[in-house]
Amino acid sequence: MNPPLQAVLFDLDGTLLDSASDITDALNRLREEHGRPPLPLTTLRPFISHGAAATVRVCFPEVEETQLDALRQRFLQLYSEQLVVATQLFPGFDSVLLTLEGRGLPWGVVTNKAGFLTEPLLERLKLRKRCACVVSGDTLQYRKPHPGQLLHAAQLIGLEPDRCLYVGDAERDVQAGKAAGMRTLVVRFGYQGTNDCPEDWQPDGIIDHPNEMLAWLDRLQ
Repeated sequence: MNPPLQAVLFDLDGTLLDSASDITDALNRLREEHGRPPLPLTTLRPFISHGAAATVRVCFPEVEETQLDALRQRFLQLYSEQLVVATQLFPGFDSVLLTLEGRGLPWGVVTNKAGFLTEPLLERLKLRKRCACVVSGDTLQYRKPHPGQLLHAAQLIGLEPDRCLYVGDAERDVQAGKAAGMRTLVVRFGYQGTNDCPEDWQPDGIIDHPNEMLAWLDRLQ
């Protein structure tokens, strides 16, 4: 028997927040600077959860690795300038977070997104003060799929890892959660590609809408 869950940790992009439009806009402004036409959201969306380098690589597939970091840095600058234009909670998550808070279940964010983007993003969406913890991609020296970020988050909340649920949209989220000794939940509405099969990642559960998370939690309380 697993112990009852006492906290929920969320990945950010593609899980808690729908940020694909703002990230795509920044990538296309970068492409425009280099004389290239914009790419559609549908092309870039599946790569967003894989991080800045992966999405920039999609936009500039032929560039040398030595050029990629400069492009990535410029993309991050462009993105930081228009961080919250269309970005918002996925529909349904506002009521989920309110329900968690009403039940006295702390929730936090564990993301590979850099802190200089994560912190202002949460502040502008009025979520930062509601978070029990925020662990960004540069908070520690390692990132998901390494379990260290999740273990650190549990420590910040003051709970054992097996009392925490980690919710994400990518295989690395499940890998990190399992390695940390947490239960894992995958959101199928996240930034997954056509070749991604969440069932193969063997999470503890998969949901198609945020509200399904509450019924899933009820079974584990």
